[in-house]
Amino acid sequence: MKIGIIGAGNIGSVLARRLRKMDHTVLIANSRGPETLSQLAGETGSIPVTASEAASGVDLLVLTIPLKGVPSLPKGLLAHLPATAPLVDTGNYYPPRDGHIGEIDAGMVESVWTSQVLGRPVIKTFNNITWGSLQDRGLPRGAKNRIALPVAGEDVRLKRLVMDLVETLGFDALDAGPLSESWRYQPGTPAYCSDPTLVQLPVLLQRADRQKATKNRDSTTKLFGDVVLEFPQPELVRVARLSAGLDSFKPRSWLAVVRLLLAAVRSRRTGK
Repeated sequence: MKIGIIGAGNIGSVLARRLRKMDHTVLIANSRGPETLSQLAGETGSIPVTASEAASGVDLLVLTIPLKGVPSLPKGLLAHLPATAPLVDTGNYYPPRDGHIGEIDAGMVESVWTSQVLGRPVIKTFNNITWGSLQDRGLPRGAKNRIALPVAGEDVRLKRLVMDLVETLGFDALDAGPLSESWRYQPGTPAYCSDPTLVQLPVLLQRADRQKATKNRDSTTKLFGDVVLEFPQPELVRVARLSAGLDSFKPRSWLAVVRLLLAAVRSRRTGK
């Protein structure tokens, strides 16, 4: 396929790298211009372009930018995106980074807001997995402990295309219903970054609580701040799994929690 990616952060870069290894043509864009993407292009084999070019005539478009950047995307960005091409949204809402978005604070589901701003339906996935797991933990179909990813959206055909892509990347894809249900794997929920299997994921989605999710997200952000950005990805997954009740009897998960807390304490003491 010809795939466009808008956003060259961790998730966008990993997707570009993995999709190129599968021989897809990948066009990648960021907010600073294609001339800033030469190193990533050399590493991945992707083609640096403008955001408008990344969305023009592709078979699938991935939007993987902070939510605060969605309203700033070029006007008419999606004018040349075919109706047959899924628009995949990987975004998550973090007020300290994105500022406060009134509609989401009032209860609108994050990707519903993104869809309304863009004026186009989106498919929500790749938002509840760390870039480390996305890069390294894909497994063949039927493999033990294969991670399952939820995929939400209204258009059944477009959602199926995205689910097929998720599967080829080495993850089980679960139809998570309409976009309005994608809150069940937003930050602060049990399914967020806990790498569940296809058996575990439906249970975690069902256990999600919207009010608790917002409180969990905000309290976690306040407690750990930017520490999580430098903390080892596998350790973050262990903490998330313990929080989701998946690894309650695994000492390594409890040790990961202790290490994360100590890292937060050190950060506060040094003022970093």
